[in-house]
Amino acid sequence: MAVAAVPTLFLGYFFLYPLSRILALGLSELGVGASGVEQRLLRVGWFTFWQATVSTALTFLVAAPMTWAVGRYEFRGRKLAMALVTVPFVLPTVVVGTAFVALGWRDSIGAILAAHVFFNVAVVVRTVGSQWRRLDPDLLNAAATLGASPRQVMRRITLPLLRPSLAAAASIVFLFTFTSFGVVLILGGYRFATLEVEIYRQAIVLFDIPLAAVMAVIQLVGVSTALYFYSRYQERHSASWELSSDESVPSPQGRTRVWVYVSVIATLAILAIPLAKLMQRSLGSYGSLFSSGLIVGNPTEAIRNSLLTAVVATAIALTVGVMAATFVSHRSGALSRWFDTTLMLPLGTSAVAVGLGFIVALDWPIDLRASLVLVPVAHALIATPFVVRITLPAMRSIEPDLRHAASTLGASSWRVWRRIDLPLISKAALVATGFSLVISLGEFGATSLVARPNTATIPTMIFRLLSRPGAGSFGMAMALSVILAALTAGIILWVDRFRAGDIGTF
Repeated sequence: MAVAAVPTLFLGYFFLYPLSRILALGLSELGVGASGVEQRLLRVGWFTFWQATVSTALTFLVAAPMTWAVGRYEFRGRKLAMALVTVPFVLPTVVVGTAFVALGWRDSIGAILAAHVFFNVAVVVRTVGSQWRRLDPDLLNAAATLGASPRQVMRRITLPLLRPSLAAAASIVFLFTFTSFGVVLILGGYRFATLEVEIYRQAIVLFDIPLAAVMAVIQLVGVSTALYFYSRYQERHSASWELSSDESVPSPQGRTRVWVYVSVIATLAILAIPLAKLMQRSLGSYGSLFSSGLIVGNPTEAIRNSLLTAVVATAIALTVGVMAATFVSHRSGALSRWFDTTLMLPLGTSAVAVGLGFIVALDWPIDLRASLVLVPVAHALIATPFVVRITLPAMRSIEPDLRHAASTLGASSWRVWRRIDLPLISKAALVATGFSLVISLGEFGATSLVARPNTATIPTMIFRLLSRPGAGSFGMAMALSVILAALTAGIILWVDRFRAGDIGTF
């Protein structure tokens, strides 16, 4: 139980306690009474819902050709295509928003929807495509032999078997777009505000913390409702069948081969347009970016703050996450399942709500609201679930007999963990380190609420530059976005050196 103490205290004080304070404050203010406020709540809530629904539908539409190609066939360059389609998903949201600003898309619903599609195509391709590859081809061939047309095979066999993965991808995309912050704030501003953006506006711009808490409660209800319906759908439509191996996936032939490559290349070309434009618009602005005297702050300090914050946040997330994974892997039963589920709660809570919770709650027993530690703590809170999910499968793969033998020979629990567990989970820990660094470098929602002017990170500096008029500030925002994208890409390439089939990843 001692190993669970640190994760319990961390999650309890920095997540559950602030969340309960937000809920209490929000519920006490639900009877706002002012018709104008209620109309704004309804308008923002409805916009949040329908833009997430449309974004999800458009994402599936754009991702469908490549999902079909990588899921149905094996072809040369497939692994490279899967890596390239994942690039937009791992980019920080402010970089994605800035890339579409570079295209001239701003202050419009179309820009928000396009950016959401750009960001989430990889979710559909990887989630549905990987499941499609595991369908037994003999089942599909038998239907065709019995006279079923390709359309009938798709409608009667393939789609029903893919329902669980389709629902999973749809729920992930919907939740990402429902709680979207950086993309909406940059491309839509307060005119096209979602609940996430409106929470930020009420708390930081208008200083109406109670109303921000009300909106945080509404958002939590929306997220919980979506998760509930997804769970019920999975229970009702789950299907079981014998999965096949990747070796049984056929290669495309004839005209099908042409359509496979056209689908993949066209999808990757669409995704490459914003990034290429971002790089092109950044040229010529790097020198002025690092010149002295910028009103919005010092980019060099912002880069240093981001790197330092990422290191501290990663250290915290690794400590808490590995200890939590150790406890979950060493125990079974309801307590272990409950603890594992609780650790995942920050993933279903908006980053802006986390930052708002810090402002509302962390004045007791010590006032931490002006402390420099809040930014790395907020980042660590978001990264910890990833650390748990990545290290837990590796931890569970360790044979218990190894630990028992070491204990029998007189080794203490700490020595057993250091000499047996740690070497065996080292690769998973390195992967978790990389993911935590990427999450921290790109985090914008919670940081925008708890960061101070002298602790600006790269994402907050990019937003400040985009908020200032003039071509000079615009170009510098493009340049700083490219730097952030390069840092993220470098870390992901480093992570790929350690990824292996026995390491649990997302």
